[in-house]
Amino acid sequence: MSQLAGRTAFVTGSTLGIGREMAVGICEAGGSVVLHGLRNDDEAQSARIACGGDVPLVVGDLAGNLPACALDVANLALEVAPNIDLLVCNAGTYIDQPFLGMDFETFDRTMKLNVYSQFVLVQHFARIWVRNKVNGRIVITGSINGRLAEPTHVAYDTSKGAVESMVRSLAVTLAPHGIRVNGIAPGLFRTPLTEPALQQKHVREWMELHTPNGKVPGPEVVRGTTVFLLSDVAEHMHGQMLFVDGGMSIWQQPDAPTALK
Repeated sequence: MSQLAGRTAFVTGSTLGIGREMAVGICEAGGSVVLHGLRNDDEAQSARIACGGDVPLVVGDLAGNLPACALDVANLALEVAPNIDLLVCNAGTYIDQPFLGMDFETFDRTMKLNVYSQFVLVQHFARIWVRNKVNGRIVITGSINGRLAEPTHVAYDTSKGAVESMVRSLAVTLAPHGIRVNGIAPGLFRTPLTEPALQQKHVREWMELHTPNGKVPGPEVVRGTTVFLLSDVAEHMHGQMLFVDGGMSIWQQPDAPTALK
């Protein structure tokens, strides 16, 4: 419960869903957090309470006028917590359209938030850490879609594939400076985004069928993985993308008759 005692994390996109649970996990492990969201609303206040109440919140759009917008968010976080030594780049979006009708703005917005803003944040914090000889730790949220494609998910799949490659490249670049970089690739979770679809029986059963453990859990299952990657327990892990997906990414024939109960 004290694996992250004395450490301070900035977690982007942490007012709901996966990011919120990452932040809660860090607090449960004894660390401090600075939360981030697009707005200071009820969800943001609920996340603050879940993390202990008196938790700083930075509000800002990471994908507006890059790189300035992402740098502004990073500097606001550093103002309230100059000792940040953990970075969790979780903020992301899914706004795909059918490929043949997709406009460039949709693709561009996806890449800006899911990829470009992560680059800006990591570079900014890494420069500070290298200058101050801080052994920082970074976790970037990818997706099972970084390896498994879906129809009409071209922008999202492309962005998450780029994230996985970026994790590896950043790891070999920053390891000599004592900075570790790893990633988490979530599978199917119950989140505000997926819950409407999961209310449909056939959708829920399809998702359960295509996951070896037969579960579609809430995002709280990422807490332990996040803490592990940020902690000293994972001191020799660099450039790894850990799949938290119930085994979906390794199942070759989920529709085979033997998979049916």
